[in-house]
Amino acid sequence: MAGGAREVLTLQLGHFAGFVGAHWWNQQDAALGPRTEGDSSPGELCPDVLYRAGRTLHGQETYTPRLILMDLKGSLNSLKEEGGLYKDRQLEAAVAWQGKLTTHREEEYPKNPNLQDLLSAEGVLNTDGVWRTKPIQNGKGEAVLPTISPTENGVRVWSDFLRVHLHPRSICVIHKYNHDGETGRLEAFGQGEGILKEPRYLEELEDRLHFYVEECDYLQGFQILCDLHDGFSGVGAKTAELLQDEYSGRGVITWGLLPVPSSLGEPQKKIYRLLNTAFGLVHLTGYSSFVCPLSLGGHLGLRPKPPVSFPDLHYDATLPFHCSAILATALDTVTAPFRLRSSMVPMAHLADLLSFSGRKVVTAEAVIPFPLDPGQALPDILGQLGGTTPWTPLSACGDSAGSRCFAQSVVLRGIDRTSHTSKLNPGTPLPSALHACASGEEVLALYLQQQHPRVLSSSHLLLTPCRVAPPYPHLFSSFSHKGLALDGPPKGAAVQSIPVFGALRSSSSLYRTLGDLAEELARLDLRRWASFMDAGVERGDMEELLQDLHSLAQCYQEGNSLSN
Repeated sequence: MAGGAREVLTLQLGHFAGFVGAHWWNQQDAALGPRTEGDSSPGELCPDVLYRAGRTLHGQETYTPRLILMDLKGSLNSLKEEGGLYKDRQLEAAVAWQGKLTTHREEEYPKNPNLQDLLSAEGVLNTDGVWRTKPIQNGKGEAVLPTISPTENGVRVWSDFLRVHLHPRSICVIHKYNHDGETGRLEAFGQGEGILKEPRYLEELEDRLHFYVEECDYLQGFQILCDLHDGFSGVGAKTAELLQDEYSGRGVITWGLLPVPSSLGEPQKKIYRLLNTAFGLVHLTGYSSFVCPLSLGGHLGLRPKPPVSFPDLHYDATLPFHCSAILATALDTVTAPFRLRSSMVPMAHLADLLSFSGRKVVTAEAVIPFPLDPGQALPDILGQLGGTTPWTPLSACGDSAGSRCFAQSVVLRGIDRTSHTSKLNPGTPLPSALHACASGEEVLALYLQQQHPRVLSSSHLLLTPCRVAPPYPHLFSSFSHKGLALDGPPKGAAVQSIPVFGALRSSSSLYRTLGDLAEELARLDLRRWASFMDAGVERGDMEELLQDLHSLAQCYQEGNSLSN
């Protein structure tokens, strides 16, 4: 492990969280590879923050995520619960029994036919000394990474496209509930809370927590990737409570994940989604440093709104494989401040920046990809944007345009250093104050000050782009002809990396979002949804929930600010 790494342990709870997590770990794994030939300098992001080093029985060096994941029975598909990374397949234990022996073998889940190359890549000692997925040979004799066909039937579960190997202590399967089928589903908040009230699952989680925490040199804290729309909102709430009780003083950042809702969904599923989201948000804010909902949906409540759109990519909002990839790209960007090798912003400091005055919910926004044309300088593009930065909201809280920003953390990545400052010839009149800045960091800081004066801002400008190599879906290839500064091979081949502009914000738009959520809940006739209440929620809990939502919303009133 690199000296000085401040470790972060990730807890991944739920199936959509699994989709986002799989893309995110894939992106980080791709970034671990060698950079340009002859470049031995370390990257800007420290992999040891989220990854741990290990060795197989053959002495091969490995990198596995600092990850504990919980999902339901049937979610792993062909991925073995105990993993195969540290198992010596060449050694067979001798059988001492001399009598008759009957062997029963459980039938394996069928492997996804679109992922045969990916799943059969056994992993090799890479040129950078790390054991990871090996490239395959295409028809031209070229080494390429395994790819997939991103069709609706091609990817059913997140383990279908996970590239990285997981440590055997990472996976915790909840056998009490089923991933598929009409019965035995984890549907309600109370069911999720009940899981970690059972000694079996609580002890299993605590055992995994102790394993990862005790090997850390300096633990920054925890981040929770948690489904909000189903019973995993209750699992997340109890997990955050456990972390606060056992590891007080450490940061706990929660990313509440929601797939785009179906406009044709059953009424019960829509109501359950609303209730789970509300209970999850309120309970998670009580135990987290802050909570950030992440979704490409247009609204947290029942009123249908179309999914968000991006100017320079096409995606299918009905496919979790597509939506989760975009959210993982944003997550990889906005978490960069506490993963840097230098100038690291600890998780606790980032939380203090964004969540002061009781504002424990923050929103995420991003520009994917950031539209910097070749030959253009950063002051040029920011000056052209003016006050109309094409942010796409990623928290299902509506457009934040016109809202008050109380605090923000902004990351711009993937811009070459030669494009950071103005390229105007000496003596040329400067188009804006941005063109007078001596560094890219000054350009970005001045731009944010112009957009949000008197707002506490943290900004980072990184050279490292966001990796979107396969099995990331092909969302950008149709736009490569537009001149965007996308790093990828020509002739329509898949884009390999992109520049991204991401932000976390404490915004007054949450006053309306949380208030609307409380109003929709107040109009519900709970007698029609007795099954949700029977799962462990009482009427008094609903009354307390409404009060907490209103109190939380009041923190975001524009007049209620200490930062004027």
